[in-house]
Amino acid sequence: MQLASRVREIFADGPPVLEKAMFGGLAFLVAGKIAVAASAQGGLLVRVGAARAEEIVRTTAARPMQMGERIMRGWVHVDAEHVSSRQQLAEWIDVGIDSATSA
Repeated sequence: MQLASRVREIFADGPPVLEKAMFGGLAFLVAGKIAVAASAQGGLLVRVGAARAEEIVRTTAARPMQMGERIMRGWVHVDAEHVSSRQQLAEWIDVGIDSATSA
């Protein structure tokens, strides 16, 4: 999975991370909590926290994270086209790390 490799590369310069197969993709855990997950269907799942989710959906290309019929509060999905550059991906990973470490 190319996105997972790119995420792994960015985490190499960051906090300790644990990788775990989840959500049909690969999740990256920081401080024991999922920060982001590279989706097998494409795109990135990002922990944003319930308090920030609505604003992030309103002001970015992210959309609410949906699993089946259920909206996952505090999570967003960012399509692959919006994490195509290293900078875009790193910015979303930083959001996920901040949210995971403050959860």
